[in-house]
Amino acid sequence: MAKQKGTKLIANNKKAFHDYFIEEKYEAGIALHGTEVKSLRMGRCSVKESFIRIDNGEVMIYGMHISPYEKGNIFNKDPLRIRKLLLHRHEINKMQGRIAEKGYTLVPLQVYFRDSLVKVEIGLAKGKKLYDKRQDIAKKDQRREAERDFKVRNLG
Repeated sequence: MAKQKGTKLIANNKKAFHDYFIEEKYEAGIALHGTEVKSLRMGRCSVKESFIRIDNGEVMIYGMHISPYEKGNIFNKDPLRIRKLLLHRHEINKMQGRIAEKGYTLVPLQVYFRDSLVKVEIGLAKGKKLYDKRQDIAKKDQRREAERDFKVRNLG
C-alpha cells in the first residue's frame, strides 16, 4: 500500500477552544490496534468528552471514542478504552511541570492522519471563567455584525 502524503483531519474538538485558553500545542502519536486504524480511516472518532492525564510518566487519553470496525468481529477493542500517547520524554517532563501549576490541564484538540500515521494534537490549556466566555461571544457577535454590514454595503 502506498503511503499518502499530507494531513487529513479525522476529528476536531471545537469545545476545547470555547472552554479553555490554549497556550501550547503538542503533536503526539497514539498506540492503536489494527481495527481501530481502519475505523479511523472511515472517520469514526470523537474527542468531545475526552481528556488527557499523565500516569507514571506515560501520557494517556481517556474517553476518546473510536467506533468498532464493522468487519472486525472478534478483533475489535473497547471503543472507550484508555490509549497511550507517544511523546518524547522531555515533552512529557515539560507538560508535567506546567500541569503542576494551578489551573492547567491537557486537552485533545484534534485527531488527524499525518502521511499514514495517526496523530493527536494536544493543547496545554487554562480554563476560562464565565466572563471570559461572555467576552468571546461578544467579540464573535461584533465580528458577525461587521461582516453583515460589509456584505450589505458591497451588494448595494
